[in-house]
Amino acid sequence: MTSQIRPVLTIFAFLTLVTGVVYPLVITGIGAALFADAASGSLIVRDGRPVGSRLIGQAFTEPQYFWGRPSATGGAPYNALASGGTNQGPLNPALVDAAKGRMEGLRAVDPGNNAPVPVDLVTASASGLDPHISVAAANYQVARVARARGLPVERVRELVTKHSTDRWLGLFGEPTVNVLELNLALDETAVRGPDGATVPGSE
Repeated sequence: MTSQIRPVLTIFAFLTLVTGVVYPLVITGIGAALFADAASGSLIVRDGRPVGSRLIGQAFTEPQYFWGRPSATGGAPYNALASGGTNQGPLNPALVDAAKGRMEGLRAVDPGNNAPVPVDLVTASASGLDPHISVAAANYQVARVARARGLPVERVRELVTKHSTDRWLGLFGEPTVNVLELNLALDETAVRGPDGATVPGSE
């Protein structure tokens, strides 16, 4: 019996070492060396501290910021520990009611905006963590953000265009805007001013 157990335990220990220790360390090292930004979570750093990730959305609710897609993650919006959607089908009355409520909220903070509401502003993504919105969704919010910040509408629209990402390989998907990056650019504009000069009293 001992002669049979010993080789089995030896193989088990060897494979555990190779697949459970060596392989993960090697792949982690390669990832950190070749894809340092992605391997560290695609973090965005400002003033030496991380303010978020390019891959995970954040809940912006103030009128001076662009808002992302609604999030249905458990516990709180954009909860990376409980990623998921509502699983509500298109015929579910709860989905219709939620979309209507979100449309009313958008209209309430921007009553003069009569443009059609882009669908991604009133429906949650499947992951609940989507950091992007469509260019149409960003442009829908331009007037509200510009008014709240006291910036020219065209200046805010320029920032949307600057931070828009085209289709992948020019073919797949739709142009999108990373909400966190756009809002950080807005904050920088508010500090430095539309022409790049420091705004009096901002520093």
